[in-house]
Amino acid sequence: MGSKKRFIHINHLSLNANTLKNLLEEYVTREGTDYGANEVTLDTKVREVEQQLNSGEATIIFDADEERANIVVVPKSQTTEQ
Repeated sequence: MGSKKRFIHINHLSLNANTLKNLLEEYVTREGTDYGANEVTLDTKVREVEQQLNSGEATIIFDADEERANIVVVPKSQTTEQ
C-alpha cells in the first residue's frame, strides 16, 4: 500500500480562474445548499464563497478517494492563528 494522502488542501489562488469559477458554481448549486427564505442570485452566492476563501474562513479540500473537491469552513481557532 502507498502512502497516498486522501484529503489534499488546494490553495484557491493556484487554480485557473475558470476552474475556480466552475467549482464555486457547482458548490453553491449543490442540493441541500440553503440560503433561507430570500432568493440569492448565483453570482452573489459565488462571490460570497469566494470572499470566504480569500479571507481564510473557508478552504478547498480534494478527496483523492472520491476524486471530488469540496469547500469547507475553517474552524475559527484556525483562522485567528494565521
